[in-house]
Amino acid sequence: MLGIAPAPKTAASLEEATFTAAFYAPYAQAAAQALTLLCAARAQMPARDAVRRITYRLKTPASIREKLQKRGLPATISAAASLHDVAGLRVVLSNEAQVYAFAERIKALCASEFSYARDYIASPKPSGYRSLHLILRMPVSRRRSVPVEIQLRTCAMDDWAAVEHDACYKPAARRATPCAMGKSAL
Repeated sequence: MLGIAPAPKTAASLEEATFTAAFYAPYAQAAAQALTLLCAARAQMPARDAVRRITYRLKTPASIREKLQKRGLPATISAAASLHDVAGLRVVLSNEAQVYAFAERIKALCASEFSYARDYIASPKPSGYRSLHLILRMPVSRRRSVPVEIQLRTCAMDDWAAVEHDACYKPAARRATPCAMGKSAL
C-alpha cells in the first residue's frame, strides 16, 4: 500500500485563522470597556432622551474571513489583527447635533487612545450610508491594546444602514432587491 504523506505545514498554514475564544477574549474585554465609556458619556448628556440605544457585537469568523479576502489578505490571526472593527459598538441618538456632541464627550472621557474618525455624515458613502465612526484603541493589558469601532448615528441613519446592509451584504438568495451601490435606489 502506498502511503501519501501530508503536505508539510508552512508558517502561514499553521497560523490559519480559527478565531477561537483566545482570539476573541481581548476584543470582548475592549468592547466591555468601551461600553462602560459610552455609558459614562451618556450620563453626561444634557438631554435624557439623546441616546436611544447602545448595542455591540464581535464580528463573526465568517465575516472576518470575508473582509480579509476582500482586502486580499490571508485568513490568519495576524491579518485579522489589522482590522479595526472586530469589536464594534453602535450608539443611536435622537438627532445629528447629538451625534457630534456625543462624539466630543467620548473623546473627552477617553482613557483609551483615540485613533481617528471617519465622518460619513458629512461625506456619505455613494450608497447613501451615513454614520460617524470613531476608532479607539482600548488597553487590554500593559503591553497591548486593540481597536474598537464606535458607530454614532441617528434613528433615520440606522434605519437606512439596516436597509442598505440587507440589500448589499446579504447573500443574493436572501436579498429582496439587488444592490444599487453608487445609486440612491434603496
